[in-house]
Amino acid sequence: MNPVTHFEMPYVDAGRMMKFYSEVFGWELQMLGQTMGDYILATTAKTDARPGMPAGTINGGFYQRKPDWPDQYPSIVISVHDVIESMAKLKRAGGEVLGDPMPIPGVGLYVSFHDTEGNRVSMLQAQGQ
Repeated sequence: MNPVTHFEMPYVDAGRMMKFYSEVFGWELQMLGQTMGDYILATTAKTDARPGMPAGTINGGFYQRKPDWPDQYPSIVISVHDVIESMAKLKRAGGEVLGDPMPIPGVGLYVSFHDTEGNRVSMLQAQGQ
């Protein structure tokens, strides 16, 4: 298999976006500058298992498009320890929660949100946390 190991989302305001993801999720963000197209690296996990390689891989899934669901675009899901606490941080940082957390049987508690740049993203608190 060829695993997914990277994600990309657009931003409008680099400083606002960097503040949002560092405050809400504790990510380390590094602006690479104009020579690299103002690309911003996001470190969401660390490892020294294989220097220079990503810290891990992510799995994914596909959902059936529904005519009455909003924002049906590619998205990422961020693992959190406490979805309710993370929702509060998200709101304080300028994000918008999209509905109430939804239990996914055998998986955990899931909710989607808009970040400060208008991207639709989701959070998941694993079952048993």
